[in-house]
Amino acid sequence: MQAIEPPTRPKPPDNGSESEQLHAWLDFYRATLILKCAGLDIERLSMRPAGSSRLSLLGLIRHMTFVEQVWFESTFANFAAAIYYAKDTHPDADFEELTDSPLELVLDNFNAACARSRELATGHSLDEMAASQRRGREVDLRWIYLHMIEEYARHCGHADILRELIDGSTGY
Repeated sequence: MQAIEPPTRPKPPDNGSESEQLHAWLDFYRATLILKCAGLDIERLSMRPAGSSRLSLLGLIRHMTFVEQVWFESTFANFAAAIYYAKDTHPDADFEELTDSPLELVLDNFNAACARSRELATGHSLDEMAASQRRGREVDLRWIYLHMIEEYARHCGHADILRELIDGSTGY
């Protein structure tokens, strides 16, 4: 794979149930992160153009793969997820160890984690409590959705800035 292809970004509905809105907005931000990376190859995705910051677009994709796994697989479903990047010995490996995976594998891992998250959440009430705690906190599925939307929105803002610093591209 030479560069990331632009995804089709779903438009969240203007109205609908709480569950429909949360699903749609999370998918919107998942696609937005990849859209911010579209057209770039592994070298440009790995760039850290923001001075002393360790952030890169590739690191953001890897980090959000990890976040999907932690909140939906490990916390909500209490499954022993095969965590792709972060390690106990190096918790920031998702941001920092960028040369260990080809771009195609990084995208496959991201897409698989998102699909698994959708699968695990489908058919569950937003009021359903997660099967395990995360950092000593008991949370329900609604909280997980809201946290994921917040996390993606924040990192999509980072991606906006990184992309503009890399090649001048801007846009929503």
